[in-house]
Amino acid sequence: MKTQRNEISFKGQSIYVGIDVHLKSWSVAVLSQTSVMKKFRMDPNPEGLKTYLSNNFPEADYYSVYEAGFCGFWIHDRLTSLGINNIVVNPADVPTTGGERLRKTDAVDSVKLARSLRANELKGIYTPDVASLEIRSLIRLKNSITKDMTRQKNRIKSTLRYLGVEIPKEYTEPFSNWSKRFILWLREVQMNTSSGRDALNLQIEQFEALRKQKLMMTRKLRALGRSDRFKDDLDLIMSVPGIGMTTGMALLAEICDVRRFTDGAHLAAYIGMTPMCHSSGENDGTGDITLRKNAIMRCNLVEAAWVAIRQDAAMNLFYTECCRRMVASKAIVKVARKLVNRIYYVLKRRKKYVNNVVS
Repeated sequence: MKTQRNEISFKGQSIYVGIDVHLKSWSVAVLSQTSVMKKFRMDPNPEGLKTYLSNNFPEADYYSVYEAGFCGFWIHDRLTSLGINNIVVNPADVPTTGGERLRKTDAVDSVKLARSLRANELKGIYTPDVASLEIRSLIRLKNSITKDMTRQKNRIKSTLRYLGVEIPKEYTEPFSNWSKRFILWLREVQMNTSSGRDALNLQIEQFEALRKQKLMMTRKLRALGRSDRFKDDLDLIMSVPGIGMTTGMALLAEICDVRRFTDGAHLAAYIGMTPMCHSSGENDGTGDITLRKNAIMRCNLVEAAWVAIRQDAAMNLFYTECCRRMVASKAIVKVARKLVNRIYYVLKRRKKYVNNVVS
């Protein structure tokens, strides 16, 4: 007598999973090759997702996707280790219909991700290893401390203006403000009440604490630059005019592996050094620099470009020619774009850059 078989197998079939990631929960959509199988919410647990897929769709090939964001790449690493073929995508690259823009929910987003994954419309972004992410976090922390220092300086100056205290001219000249003499002057500023003095002292102490943190971070970056991981690449990238130790380490941490870029234009697009365009018919509309960018790299490169035009004669000549056709703020971006090509060249060819000579 034949008995009913309770075992099922999805061997040879593909299951597509779209995950809309949030801090306290995930919205998950599971699609087969022909239909939507399940939509549900769950705790943020990769192991729980793998258990659900194994129990309901045993022996299938699992593919999943989620959008890059606050959660980083730990979810990707865990899902991959569990045997799920996962990719992480840029949210701006996910195809979205007009209806999905008008009716945006977590369930709609998860189905959209799974559907696009099934249609092979998504391209995963580069996912650095854990060591690269930790090094990157150290360098980004230094940038955050630098911004906090600038904010604290502005707070102190704002307090002085609010109380009618004028800063002596000798401390307003370039490279003379925020020196030890200036800090000593701040501590000796006469206030009418102890409250005013206490407020200013607390602001000064906060600034000095931030400056000590930045000094500590700089020392750690120098030590990291002398390590086997970065020493050779840092020597190469610092041969490019305008690139110093701090900028070089910031660029290397963001690039990770230059071999993932096919050419200098690909690297420039990743940084955000390409123009926007909107052309149709006979209208050729080329706009300003793209809004899509790696903010840290682009900021560092523009700052490096201002130094490069003083160190490299050919760069200075190019900048001067650009200034005849556009304002200086746009001309320096073009110089920064040239720096991208030089950075790609030295890292790819493993040769130091030699400054050009104008005859």
